[in-house]
Amino acid sequence: MRYGFWAPVFGGWLRNVADERMEASWDYTRRLCQRAERIGYELTLVAELNLNDVKGIDAPALDAWSTAAALAAVTERLELMVAVRPSFHHPALFAKAAANIQAVARGRLSLNVVSSWWAEEARQYGLQFDEHDHRYARTSEWLRVVDGLWSEERFTFNGRYYRTEGAICSPKPSPKPIIYAGGESEAAKALIAAQCDAYVMHGDEPAVIADKIAGMKARREALGLQPMQYGMAAYAIVRDSQREADAEVSRITDMGDKPPPGFGNFDQWLQGTQLERELKIREYSVSNRGLRPGLIGTADAIRARVAEFEAAGLDLLLLQMSPQAEEMERFSGEVIRPAELLGAAAE
Repeated sequence: MRYGFWAPVFGGWLRNVADERMEASWDYTRRLCQRAERIGYELTLVAELNLNDVKGIDAPALDAWSTAAALAAVTERLELMVAVRPSFHHPALFAKAAANIQAVARGRLSLNVVSSWWAEEARQYGLQFDEHDHRYARTSEWLRVVDGLWSEERFTFNGRYYRTEGAICSPKPSPKPIIYAGGESEAAKALIAAQCDAYVMHGDEPAVIADKIAGMKARREALGLQPMQYGMAAYAIVRDSQREADAEVSRITDMGDKPPPGFGNFDQWLQGTQLERELKIREYSVSNRGLRPGLIGTADAIRARVAEFEAAGLDLLLLQMSPQAEEMERFSGEVIRPAELLGAAAE
């Protein structure tokens, strides 16, 4: 298993905890990433949103691509998986900029292509917002233009959304960045199977992840394409006992007497059962369905759970923790490094 983590560009991951002691700043992000690559983490995902979806739209949020360029210069081994939204970046200009960052990173840049979902953000910034299936039509063209600029000396394209005429990208990225993407609709899966290198998923149970991987493998085989990589988001809590871990879950999902403002988007819970309400609070409290994978408990229990995901075909865990620096140290010392030692002993 490869272990990655989300760069804390939003100043934390918990919607019910105001101060997670992990500020949205370049200094914190730099120090965290430099430490992470020394203690066993192989990748960081740098999310791209101009508005802060976690702490509220008025809260600070780092820009993804200037942060990625800076990280490329101050890290040595960490893969930089940077989110990019086609409707926010012209593909020909993006291809040129990304090729340059790849050179700075010495081949460690990869892309997480995200079809935009937040209409309010697009409205505020005066950008195009496409309805669902149109997003993937745009993304497909966008990927064709980016790959064309990276592959051909001059690239001409005439599509519905983009045009180029003998466009040049030199120097080209070496190697081409790995293209990660996620999505659960038919349009998303068809696009990802045909044009991407890796499939990333929201957190879920091992059996659910195994089914998703099997489905994507079948799509790739039908297209005659090489196997993909598979990643999943998860929130991790390592403690000395299950009771302590469960207490931490209770803390981070406690909404108090007054729900956070953003919880209004979940108003349907008012009509649901108590169980439905509890599940929706957990989904709201931690993004990307991070609590579903169950990486919560003792180090031994978490290693056993990771083994279940490996058996399901998962290659990469994209972890969120809070406070991130301290919890990443704990996870490395109790989960990653002991597992590496066990693997070495078995060999």
